[in-house]
Amino acid sequence: MRTIIIPAIDLIAGKCVRLTKGDYSSAKIYDNNPVDVAMRFEDLGVTHLHVVDLDGAREKHIVNYKVLEQLASKTSMRIDFGGGVQSSEDLKIAFESGADQVTGGSIAVKNPKLFEQWIQEYSSERILLGADSHHEQIAVSGWQEASELKVEPFIRDYIEKGIQTVIATDIAKDGMLQGPSLSLYESLIQAIDRPWNLIASGGVRSIEDIESLSRIGCYGAIVGKAIYEETLKLEEIKSYNS
Repeated sequence: MRTIIIPAIDLIAGKCVRLTKGDYSSAKIYDNNPVDVAMRFEDLGVTHLHVVDLDGAREKHIVNYKVLEQLASKTSMRIDFGGGVQSSEDLKIAFESGADQVTGGSIAVKNPKLFEQWIQEYSSERILLGADSHHEQIAVSGWQEASELKVEPFIRDYIEKGIQTVIATDIAKDGMLQGPSLSLYESLIQAIDRPWNLIASGGVRSIEDIESLSRIGCYGAIVGKAIYEETLKLEEIKSYNS
């Protein structure tokens, strides 16, 4: 199966933005209407959408759920939502606002018992693991805090606890348009010999990068800045999806 292209919509104050290496001071607004952006993606044959509440990640609680509601009601794409989901109430709000899946990153580090409870209650179909790393060390809280956890055992541990799909982001690559961390993803796929889906995130700049991720076995690839800066053309996405 070919790698699924998953466009990203990152939200600050309800607007579609992108950061570089998770730095909030680098925020660049690309569109004031995320719903219009999402509808354009759907017209390209896109079936999955990655939505990140950057305000929520910083504030440690869900903020942009009204935008999520609009995205879910105006498109039929499968939406995975993350950013600021730190409590069961946040999780409930995300699902009630239309998320098909919710990605837990910081919560999986800071409150593993609660995160494991979510996996059991909602299943691995609806709960995804976010593994954001810098030099293979897990980072949390919108990448503002480092942890002592190494990415490979962190992922392996949660797969053993029932997680099926992992979004693995190399922070050093994020927003840089210098290509994804192929060596990191290949090593993770080879090291973890259980069935699981790896979604690569960070650095994707072209269809060639998508094809490289496909060759090493990545289930999906999240693409953000490459679309907005047009190093990956909309026509190429449409052709790939067709």
